[in-house]
Amino acid sequence: MDVEQIVEIGRLIQKDPKQVAVRVAETFGISRQAASAKLAELKESGWISSSGTGRGIEYALVDTIHHAQKYVMKGLSEDTVWRQACAPYIKGLPNNVRNILHYGVTEMVNNAIDHSGSNTVEFYIERNLISTTCGVKDLGEGIFLKIQKALNLFDAREAILELAKGKLTTDPLNHTGEGIFFASKMFDFFWIESENLFFVHNENDPDTLVDKTNKAKPFHGTRVLMRIDNDSTRTSREIFDKFAEPDEFTFSKTIVPVHLAQHEGENLVSRSQAKRLTRRFERFQSVVLDFKGVAEIGQGFADELFRVFQNSHPNITLAPINMTPSVKQMVLRVENARKRDKEGG
Repeated sequence: MDVEQIVEIGRLIQKDPKQVAVRVAETFGISRQAASAKLAELKESGWISSSGTGRGIEYALVDTIHHAQKYVMKGLSEDTVWRQACAPYIKGLPNNVRNILHYGVTEMVNNAIDHSGSNTVEFYIERNLISTTCGVKDLGEGIFLKIQKALNLFDAREAILELAKGKLTTDPLNHTGEGIFFASKMFDFFWIESENLFFVHNENDPDTLVDKTNKAKPFHGTRVLMRIDNDSTRTSREIFDKFAEPDEFTFSKTIVPVHLAQHEGENLVSRSQAKRLTRRFERFQSVVLDFKGVAEIGQGFADELFRVFQNSHPNITLAPINMTPSVKQMVLRVENARKRDKEGG
C-alpha cells in the first residue's frame, strides 16, 4: 500500500474504530475481503491493533515508532541528531515530508546548540499511520526570556509576537532568524513551550499565545514539538516562495497575527500597542496583517499603524486581511484621512 492509502485508513480508524472494514471497502471501492486483507497487513506490520471479534471488532492506531535520544551539547552537530535519531525512522515517507522534517529537526537542534546554554539536548520522534511528530528539548535559559532580554522587551509575551513576524535572532552574525518562522509554517502543528508560555501554530488556525502563569508548573528551558501528516503535499519550497516577493529569492514578506499584540483582557486601542506591532517591520517589503480573532480596534491604534507608520515607511506595503466590519471601518477611516493629508499637502 502507498502512503496515501495507509494514512486514509488511519483516519478512518481515528474517526470511528468500529466497522472499519466496511468503510475501507466503500472508500477505496474494493471488496470487504480485500479491505480486511489491508487491515490484516497493517496489523501484522504493527501499525494498528484490534480487539473483539466478528462484527464487534474494533481497531486502534499504534505509535509503531517511538524513539528518544539524549545528547551532550558540547561538540554536537545538528546533522548528527538527524542521521542518528530521526532519518532511520522516517523511511517510506514522501520526499517532501522528509525534507520538511529534515529542515525542522536540524533548525531546532541548531537553535538549542547555539542559543540555549544548556548542557544537553533531548530529541524524540513518534510516528503512527497518520502523522510523524518530532520533539526537541533543552534545559537552558528559555527562548522567550532570551528574546525578551536581547530586544529589551517589557514582557516575555512580546517575544512570541516577534517570533511570529520572523527575521528574529539574538545572534545576527551567525543566524538569519528564519528557522523558527519557516519551520512553524511548514508543519501542520508547531508548538514551543518555555516557562508558562506557549507559542502554537496550527495549520487551520492563526498563531496563538497561551499563558498558563499560576496554572501549571513552569518548564525551565525550551521544548519544541513539530507534527506533520505523513501524506502532506506541502513542500518546503512552496513555503519559502510564499514569503518572497515575485522574482526575488529573499525573505521579504511576512504574515503577522495581529491578535498577538493584545494581551489577555486588552483591546487594541493605544498607539504604544501599534508601535509594538510594527517593531522590525522595516526588515520586510510586504507585511500581511491578519486580524483574525480581533473584534475591533481603536482610532489611536489604527492611526499609528495605517497613517503614522505608513507615512514614515512608504516603501512597506501593509495588507490587512480577515477584518470584522468594525475593524474594516476603522481602517478605512484612517486610510481616508491619510489620503486627505496627501491631497492637502
